[in-house]
Amino acid sequence: MSRSDSTERFSSRVADYVRYRPDYPPALLDWLHQDIGVPTETLVADIGAGTGISTRLFLAAGHPVIAVEPNAAMREAAEQLLAPDYLRLKVADGTAEATGLADNSVGLVAAAQAFHWFDTAAVRHEWARILQPEGMALVFWNSRLLDASPFLIGYEQLLLEFGTDYTEVAERYQDDDTMRAWFGDGLRGMARLANVQRMDLDGLRGRLLSSSYAPQAGHPRHAPMLAALQQLFDAHAVDGQIAFEYQTRAFVGTLD
Repeated sequence: MSRSDSTERFSSRVADYVRYRPDYPPALLDWLHQDIGVPTETLVADIGAGTGISTRLFLAAGHPVIAVEPNAAMREAAEQLLAPDYLRLKVADGTAEATGLADNSVGLVAAAQAFHWFDTAAVRHEWARILQPEGMALVFWNSRLLDASPFLIGYEQLLLEFGTDYTEVAERYQDDDTMRAWFGDGLRGMARLANVQRMDLDGLRGRLLSSSYAPQAGHPRHAPMLAALQQLFDAHAVDGQIAFEYQTRAFVGTLD
């Protein structure tokens, strides 16, 4: 998959991404501030910031943030959603491997839900360049639990059956050993945090369609996929909702 493919594959999904992608648990920043010791005034470069879901997390905690995102539609969405409420935000056009930020300019580089799209060797060099002395990198994902409930087992099967390139994308996610090796001796901490998103049918449909491997309207698998999703929801919903469970995985350390 080319760099341009990974950058543009969400352009037609921005509205669903904004409305239906999960937030991250507040405990993530509690861990970062209290256990790791990152001050709340630290300037954060949020890399691959997308529509600003992770950016908002840092801003709400008091951090000034530079949101770096190569996709124009997502950058615009982040600005519209966040700029009116947060004065300590700057949105910049840049990639993970070429951020456009100055040397030694930020105290924390963060990547949420995007690291698996990056050239990790080039990223390590670029992030080390823009980090201040003693600055750190934070990488985290909401990892969907594949077999925590009958609903989640069925959802995984639905993606395997109808997804356009689901297996290819799923295999890109780095495991714990890969992240330990990437940080090397600079690794300062790892965390696993529970996270859950409760959704009605419309929310579940939007969550599915926000994924880059979900066939969109006009694709021959689109209508059968939505019919299968309706059946899955009807079989497992309780009081009109399902629980979409995640484990938020986080890794933080220096890049010396």
